Amino acid sequence: MADTAAFREEVRGWLEENCPESMRTPMPADETPGGGRRAQFKNPDTKLWMDRCAEKGYTVPSWPTEYGGAGLDKNQVVVFQEEMRRVNARPPHVGMGISMIGPALLEYGTDEQKAEHLPKIASGEIWWCQGYSEPGSGSDLASLRTAAVDDGDDFLVTGQKIWTSGANFADWMFCLVRTDPDAPKHEGISFVLFDMETPGVSVKPILLISGMSPFCETFLDQVRVAKSNLVYELNKGWTVGKRLLQYERSSIGGIGGGQKARSLEEFAKEYVGEDDTGKIADTALRTSIISHRVNDRAFSLTMRRSMEESETGRAPGALSSFFKLYGTEQNKNKYELLANAMGTQFLGWEGDTFSEEEKTQTRAWLRSKANSIEGGTTEVQLNIIAKRILSLPD
Repeated sequence: MADTAAFREEVRGWLEENCPESMRTPMPADETPGGGRRAQFKNPDTKLWMDRCAEKGYTVPSWPTEYGGAGLDKNQVVVFQEEMRRVNARPPHVGMGISMIGPALLEYGTDEQKAEHLPKIASGEIWWCQGYSEPGSGSDLASLRTAAVDDGDDFLVTGQKIWTSGANFADWMFCLVRTDPDAPKHEGISFVLFDMETPGVSVKPILLISGMSPFCETFLDQVRVAKSNLVYELNKGWTVGKRLLQYERSSIGGIGGGQKARSLEEFAKEYVGEDDTGKIADTALRTSIISHRVNDRAFSLTMRRSMEESETGRAPGALSSFFKLYGTEQNKNKYELLANAMGTQFLGWEGDTFSEEEKTQTRAWLRSKANSIEGGTTEVQLNIIAKRILSLPD
C-alpha cells in the first residue's frame, strides 16, 4: 500500500508538471489524439501531450517497457487512471493500435512482430485500421470471402472490406482473410497485417447521417502481403480475430468513461432551468438523470472490479460482450436525455441560431446510433452473454 501511495504522488507530480492546461479541458472531436504518418494536430498541445506521455510510457501504461509502455501493474494502472481523471486530463493517445491490435500482438505476435509494431503504436508513429466486415459478411463475420492466395514467400490478397474506420488516414491494416476456401468457415481464416501504401489497396470514405465519414470501403486487388506478417498460425486467424473483438468490445463498452465532460445536470439546468432549491426544474427529467448517473457509477465499478479480478488486467473474455452491450446502451440513453433537456436546440445542424456546442451534440447523437451495431450488434452480444456467461442452452 505504501508503494501505491508513493506511486500516486509520483504520477500526481508528473501530471502537474507535464499536462498542458488545454489538455485538461473537454476534448473536441477535431482534437482527438491520433498519430500516424499523415497526422495533423489542430492544437499543438495535443501532439506535445502525446509525446510527453509516450516518452514516459503512459500512452500504454500496462505494456512492457521494451515495447513502449510503462510496465505498470494492475494497481498502478488504477492509480494512474484515477490521477488522470482528477485533473480531467485528456487521453494522450487513442486508436485501434492501442485498444485492439496492440494487445492482440502482445498475446499472439512473434517477437519480431512485437518489436516492429508495438513501439510505433505506443509512440503514435503508426495509425491502424481494421479489415473485418465485408458487404456480405457483417454479423456473420466468419462467412468472409476476401481471399489470400499462396504465392511463395507472400500471399496475394483480393477482396473488399467495409466499415473500415479511419482507413483513409491509416498506415497499416490488420485483416481477416480466407486462406483455405475448402475448410469449414471458421477454420480457413488467417490474420494478416499490411501497409496501406501497398499497391492494390484503395479506399473510399462513406458519408454518414452525422455529416462525417469515419467509415470507409476498402478494396484489395492482388495486394502482396509477406508471410512474415501472418499473425499466429495459418488458418487459425479466427482465434486471434475473436480475441481482438473482445478487446474492441471492452473499449467500446467504456464509452463515456475517463475524462469528465460537461454533465447532463449542467445541460438540464441551462436549458430547462432550476427550481427554487437549485435543482433541475423538471422533476421527471431530474429523476431520469439521477438514475442514469447511478447506473453509470455502478457500471464503472463493475468494470473496475472485473479488471482487478482478472489475471492480466486486460480483456475480460466473454464479459466484454456484457460491457459492450451495457456501455453502449448507456451512451445512447445519455443523448436521449440530452434531447429531452435541450429541446429544439438539440437539433441544430447549421446557422447562427445554434451554438457550436449544440451542433456538436446533434452530430454526436446521430453518431451514437451506430453504437449498437459496431463491434458486434446488440443481438450478437445477447447471444454471447446467453451462451458464454449464463450457460443457457442453444
